[in-house]
Amino acid sequence: LMKHFYSSSVSEDLGCRRGEFSRKHYGSVELLISSDADGAIQRAGRFRVENGSSGENADYTPGTWHRTDVHLENPEYHTRWYFKYFLGKVHQNYIGTDAEKNPFFLSVVLSDQNNQRIPQYHSILWRKTGTQKICLPYSPTKTLSVKSILSAMSLDKFEKSPREIFHPEIQKDLLVLEEQEGSVNFKFGVLYAKDGQLTDDEMFSNETGSESFQQFLHLLGDTITLKGWSGYRGGLDTKNNTTGTHSIYTVFQGHEIMFHVSTMLPHSRENKQQVERKRHIGNDIVTIIFQEGEESSPAFKPSMIRSHFTHIFALVRYNKQNDSYRLKIFSEESVPLFGPPLPSPPVFTNHQEFRDFVLVKLINGEKATLETPTFSQKRQRTLDMLIRSLYQDMMPDLYKGNNMLNRRSFSDVLPESPKSSRKKEEARQAEFVRLGQALKLKTTVKGDTTANLATASFCRKEPWESQSFCSNFPHEVVCADSWGQSLLVSTDAGILLIDDGQPSVQVFDKTLQVKQMNVLEALDLLIARTDKGKDSRILVFRLSAVQKAVETKKMIRSKYDCRENKLERTKGCHLYAINTHHGSELRIVVAIRNKLLLVTKKYNSYNTFTSASLLSSPESPVEEFQYIREICLSDPPVVMTLVDGPTGDSDNMICVAYRHQFDLVNESTGESYRLHHIETNRVNFVAAIDVYEDGEAGLLLCYNYVCQYRKVYPFSGGSPLVQPSAYDFHFSWNQVPYAVVCAFPYVLAFTTDSIEIRLVVNGNLVHTAVVPELQLLASRSDIYFKATAAVSGSSDSSSKELSSKSSPQTPIAYEKPEFLLPSLEVPCKNLYKIPLSNLVGRSIERPLKSPLAPKVITTTTSSGITSLPVTHSLSLSRMEIKEIASRTRKELLGLLDEPIPKTECAQKLKKGSRRQSDPKQGAVRSSSSDRIISSSFEGYSERGDLSTSSDPDTLANREESSPSIYPFQLISLYDEDIIDLK
Repeated sequence: LMKHFYSSSVSEDLGCRRGEFSRKHYGSVELLISSDADGAIQRAGRFRVENGSSGENADYTPGTWHRTDVHLENPEYHTRWYFKYFLGKVHQNYIGTDAEKNPFFLSVVLSDQNNQRIPQYHSILWRKTGTQKICLPYSPTKTLSVKSILSAMSLDKFEKSPREIFHPEIQKDLLVLEEQEGSVNFKFGVLYAKDGQLTDDEMFSNETGSESFQQFLHLLGDTITLKGWSGYRGGLDTKNNTTGTHSIYTVFQGHEIMFHVSTMLPHSRENKQQVERKRHIGNDIVTIIFQEGEESSPAFKPSMIRSHFTHIFALVRYNKQNDSYRLKIFSEESVPLFGPPLPSPPVFTNHQEFRDFVLVKLINGEKATLETPTFSQKRQRTLDMLIRSLYQDMMPDLYKGNNMLNRRSFSDVLPESPKSSRKKEEARQAEFVRLGQALKLKTTVKGDTTANLATASFCRKEPWESQSFCSNFPHEVVCADSWGQSLLVSTDAGILLIDDGQPSVQVFDKTLQVKQMNVLEALDLLIARTDKGKDSRILVFRLSAVQKAVETKKMIRSKYDCRENKLERTKGCHLYAINTHHGSELRIVVAIRNKLLLVTKKYNSYNTFTSASLLSSPESPVEEFQYIREICLSDPPVVMTLVDGPTGDSDNMICVAYRHQFDLVNESTGESYRLHHIETNRVNFVAAIDVYEDGEAGLLLCYNYVCQYRKVYPFSGGSPLVQPSAYDFHFSWNQVPYAVVCAFPYVLAFTTDSIEIRLVVNGNLVHTAVVPELQLLASRSDIYFKATAAVSGSSDSSSKELSSKSSPQTPIAYEKPEFLLPSLEVPCKNLYKIPLSNLVGRSIERPLKSPLAPKVITTTTSSGITSLPVTHSLSLSRMEIKEIASRTRKELLGLLDEPIPKTECAQKLKKGSRRQSDPKQGAVRSSSSDRIISSSFEGYSERGDLSTSSDPDTLANREESSPSIYPFQLISLYDEDIIDLK
């Protein structure tokens, strides 16, 4: 175990860089001017230029940005909550008006639709300013009211109290509101430019492309015939060939993409401006420019294109010599930052990696463009109009007291119905679920939802994947910190030293109750806050002395052996903080009620610690610390963080949080400055994380559901300049975290049962992993956490028992999801590690185990420990599936008045399994295996409705008589269910 103490950890050298980031990786804004052949200026515009190899990036650590992680930002399977969690399930909807008389709608559902079957409340608040989504933990002993949910969303005052909407048709209207967030399908322009072409008229006039351009189109997608095309058409004519005969189409991670290719759109010899081509490409938000020629030839500039609608240009060049593609991105100045950042240099020799990178970059770019004022204001006006129209339609029913609205405004979200009205309520819920399921099916058939994302990403190693560090850990953990490749843990049994695969070693007994600790290997120090209340103290130990005691197996030290390790004047402390970023000396700030004590280390700074000084140092390092000054605050701090100044001379600061505010305190003068004031009634402070953007200090202020970034500008005298800045931004978490960890480019929020992963530069959601009974332990270097690994019996039998508890026809009144809680086994808790090197950009071996892997169901083996993935299979017979498909088709045709049975027809589909239809039978197959999609169904038109020429009886006869039936797969990403329509 001791061999890891002084060996450099893989991520040890990255720990100091975890809070550093730079927007330069996402390009810099430039004024781009285009001129004609005579040199006269035609157009100019400000664009953010990303080329991955700009001069200002040359001084960054080599190798850091050669590989970038490619993620879809704000993916629909994490953001389209109403379709994923609500539609087709029993839930409640409310209507009301706020204090400003603006109407709002609230939807609440209790669901366990996540990878660990953890029950959670999902709530959506629909307002004219947009939708707000939060996730609340479920407690079987504590009911949740509408008032408490709205209060969590900072809505406490009402002009009219919310009332429940019973009418099932409300689901259609709420689905329309959610669709205003943006389309799940995309249309991108592709413009071919020959070498030397400098105007858009020249580019649009190209009738054909080169061989390399055709190769590029083949890489992007498949050539499809437009006439009769039934998939997503992106505004192209699929009946009369007025927009060309063929186009390029693909499906990428569940999104349908139609490319408007300039050489495939109609060409006019008389019209030099090629209006028909510009009508499509000029109205695309994103356009790809494929430019021929050498790097030395005149480069493309966005100002060459006359379009007020296109905001993003992707310049692609092909190099025949090394068979590589070079990428350059131009984004209009108002477009928010979006990833992934281009590698350095932005050259791709792997064509499949290039395709994936380009498509992810363009999809993220179009989503980011929708947040610009041009589009967001239009979306807000549309949303306001829809909400007010829906509210006015329901106004007459607000005072009639009919069945549509209920005066039970602040009732429990899932109340029990009285026995007298239970049957009536069961019938209402059955109709509610039936309509929702039919609506979900129609939406999927139309292609208005992502098809299947899991198959494209589950096999790829993600940066946040964790490794199993210690199995079946029996103790309660108070705090911990990493020590080399080991973990020093304060538990109810004492202080333990744990290493992967090794038995734990006890360092201190349980009389020493450590509440907070820091291991500083470079300084050979262990700092700990012990006990509580008036007896609490700050203790400092020399790591070498602790190591020696463990190696020689001396008697385990107790609280009474640590008298010489107490720092003076720290009695009664409730919190402390140390500087963590590039400090030349160690600074400790200790909070004792409303007093702050500043303590520094006299000598042996970060840069002067050597093995020689280790041998000559006394066992207790207390004498090495000196008291500097005392600072008085108005209230005891709840959160405290040290911020390093640019010079370290009278400009270091302390960020403290108390009452309803974050303040900055100057360490030298004790002066306090207001950094951020919180307007809400209740404040739950989470963290204040010091981050450094290009060497300048900033703070991530986390409280309630909010994470706010504020930049701090020091000036003469060391006083910080605190004022609104263009660099400031904020975003909201979906669930209130208790801890936040920054590891650029990611920021991770830890809740009681999930890890929410976002990007630091824009706050966009990347992934949400549900982890049961989650507890963050340490995050100074590698991230360690404790979680429950549910060890239960066969998941198949449990699933069948669950499905048989209620009738498929009629759900139980106000039915709650059935949650499988182990009753016989005690769930074991394991320790896991997320290597920091993975998050900040260095590759290591693939982790062996991961509690974050989606849809892993554990089963008990003979040893009772080993976990094996188990997948569900279709449990229905072919006759049952055929009957369900027949009834579903009739329902779509409007021939069936009775409700669709609520059966278990949609079982979990094995990961990655997709039927590969033959291309001749209507499937679109690309050269890449992950782009095989089933895209046609006989009788369906573009919008997914059955065409008028398809007679139901004819279809039924064709089904019975045809020897070859081509299945049409409806794969729902949200439920990962599959429905086969024969």
